[in-house]
Amino acid sequence: MTEFSTRRIAAVAAIVGALVGGAVAGGVAVAAASSADNNAASLPDGANGSVTAATVVRTSLTTVVQDGGSIGYDGSYTVAALGGGDSDVYTWLPQPGDVIKEDQRAYSVNNEPVPLLYGSIPAWRAFESGMSDGADVGELTRDLIALGYGDGLTQSDYYSAATAAAVERWQTALGLPATGEIPLGGVVFEPGPIRVTSATPSAGVPVATGGEVVLTATGTTPVVTVGLPVSQEYLVKPGDSVQVVLPDGTTTVGGHIQTVGTVASCPGGGGAGTGTSAAGQSPCSSIGSGSNSTPTVTLTITMDSMPAEATLDQAPVNVNITTQRADNVLAVPVNSLLALAGGGYAVQVVTGKTSHLVAVTTGMYSNNLVQVSGPGITAGMRVEVASS
Repeated sequence: MTEFSTRRIAAVAAIVGALVGGAVAGGVAVAAASSADNNAASLPDGANGSVTAATVVRTSLTTVVQDGGSIGYDGSYTVAALGGGDSDVYTWLPQPGDVIKEDQRAYSVNNEPVPLLYGSIPAWRAFESGMSDGADVGELTRDLIALGYGDGLTQSDYYSAATAAAVERWQTALGLPATGEIPLGGVVFEPGPIRVTSATPSAGVPVATGGEVVLTATGTTPVVTVGLPVSQEYLVKPGDSVQVVLPDGTTTVGGHIQTVGTVASCPGGGGAGTGTSAAGQSPCSSIGSGSNSTPTVTLTITMDSMPAEATLDQAPVNVNITTQRADNVLAVPVNSLLALAGGGYAVQVVTGKTSHLVAVTTGMYSNNLVQVSGPGITAGMRVEVASS
């Protein structure tokens, strides 16, 4: 029977802790015993502080990778003014951060609003009786019906007399001349509500007759973007759950991966390396640049809830990505593991004032815990660990 003094056990456990402090998969300190069958040692009264006991627990273990990101908004849109005349002048424009919804003005020309309607086809021609059928007419018809102006109007790509009557009712409600026709540039179509990021012209500036960009905008749903190192790309896929740590550093909200980019780029821009790299350098490193950054792909994440911090455009966040999970398993502190000289692992199980080695099979490591299994290990047992 091999005896283990308190001092010897403490030394072994301390070495174990040093070896497994990072990603523990390899060496653990080797115990003198070649097997784990009934090797008992007496525990002296009055512990010297170098060895303590911990309970074998049944729990769930996870391995988490944390990457930095920022809060932004989904989508990117450009609103252009078309069909301007020589005497047309911008009289009102929104401010960055303004949200524009269906039937609200996107901007004003000559004190008349140019409203936003929902549709994926840009307004590229005037709407008027006699025009050819088209999907743009169909999306205008859907909007008129959805807004409550569709009495007698059926969904169609044909601009009928009923369509013209619905347009008149809509124009009257907006305070526009009720002509039953919409000139080119009299309406803006975007897929949904937009959040203004910039307004190019200023109030009082003439509308360019050839057309120009008036607004740039995003969607209104907050999203998180992460520059994920390409070395971690294999760990994630669309639909995976993540945890987003908000700018206060403590509040977390759940999220799901929406998209994983397919094009790698170097931090700071560019889709390829910044120059000729020396052996062992990242392709984003140039010889003599003094930097060795890692190529990344863009990860887009939608949040499950919208806390106040989610309105802070470009606010920094951290994203915790669970890469491995083991549920309902037995676990012990890493510092309780002993590697047997003859192969395998064991823990020193405390029974009263004595202890004995019990062989275990290790599994997943998570923080300072390791998954263990074996016929001699059960939840609630006490095992020796190094306290320093």
